[in-house]
Amino acid sequence: MAGNEAKPLDGRIAVVTGASRGIGRAAALALAEAGAHVIAVARTQGALEELDDAIQSAGSTATLVPLNLTDYDAIDRLGAAIDERWGRLDILVGNAGILGALMPLGHLTPKVWQQTIDINVTANWRLIRSLDPLLRRSDAGRAIFVTSGAASKCRAYWGPYSISKAALDAMVRTYAAESATTPIRAMLLSPGPLRTAMRRSAMPGEDPETLKTPEDLAPSFVRLASPAWTESGKIFDFPTGQLLAFGPPEALA
Repeated sequence: MAGNEAKPLDGRIAVVTGASRGIGRAAALALAEAGAHVIAVARTQGALEELDDAIQSAGSTATLVPLNLTDYDAIDRLGAAIDERWGRLDILVGNAGILGALMPLGHLTPKVWQQTIDINVTANWRLIRSLDPLLRRSDAGRAIFVTSGAASKCRAYWGPYSISKAALDAMVRTYAAESATTPIRAMLLSPGPLRTAMRRSAMPGEDPETLKTPEDLAPSFVRLASPAWTESGKIFDFPTGQLLAFGPPEALA
């Protein structure tokens, strides 16, 4: 019993996207330290190998999957490979995302728009499509997707990112509703401002030392991935520690 308390995710299988750096790397390492076998997905082989070294040093194991999430056929193959090896999936962390370009909507190129939607929305839908049957075979499937306050703030020039995260929110809420009678719980996790490369790109004048780190956030992934977690279809807001539910819009005066 003491071992299970120390390793709350012992024996569980977890997929983490964008696992080579930032939030994804911290999440993957935290899940591994909690006992999960991590299937680490990212584009960069070298960074994945460094993560693997860290996971082994923590006494856990990983499977490395160098994969570009816009290779949708590869996402399908990932699901098939997990099915063949484990027959189930317990945890999905959809973390990978891109900022896109900060500019007026009318100035965006179709290429930038499509890239942002492809990674932030479509890739996560393809992950659900491929991995949902495996999550349903878990006794407590947990799907966690990284969202942003930008989804509701809708600030000028943040169009592709805000719009894609709003679409992600709607998709995960829909998935939660469709999974309500299954052992799956689907959640959104909003990190707030963190010391990441994406934040540095968006806010170049900001002092990164004033921000919390991905490592500060990482325990929240373990908490939401635990079989003990029961909420679904909500946002866990890391800066405040609150659960945010989606309610009906206020009536117009």
